[in-house]
Amino acid sequence: MEKINSNRLPQAIGPYSQAVKANGLIYTSGQVPLDVNGDMVERDIKTQTRQVFENLRVLLEDAQSGMDKVIKITIYLENIEDFAVVNVLCAEAFGDHKPVRSTVSVKGLPMNSMVVIDAIAQPYDYY
Repeated sequence: MEKINSNRLPQAIGPYSQAVKANGLIYTSGQVPLDVNGDMVERDIKTQTRQVFENLRVLLEDAQSGMDKVIKITIYLENIEDFAVVNVLCAEAFGDHKPVRSTVSVKGLPMNSMVVIDAIAQPYDYY
């Protein structure tokens, strides 16, 4: 197992790796809507979801992968009524690539965020 930590993202907020590569796949930790300085972005579902996808994109790039190599995402929403908005932003983030996904409504998320997303992806050198 190879631990992956990006120096282009805020450090993990707990005792865990940002991502790991194991058995030919990349598994990311849940990405919260922190900007590059480690500050929470505006409490708005569109702003937070776009930031989470940007963080995920950067982390995957640093793991020698990309959004087009994502197999599955899990979306954790503070408010399930934001589902339709997040759907549109998923389409924006992935384009024609449509990874499988699960969406879960939860009571609370780290740092009082509205959305957290994790991913499983293939590296570009996957055979």
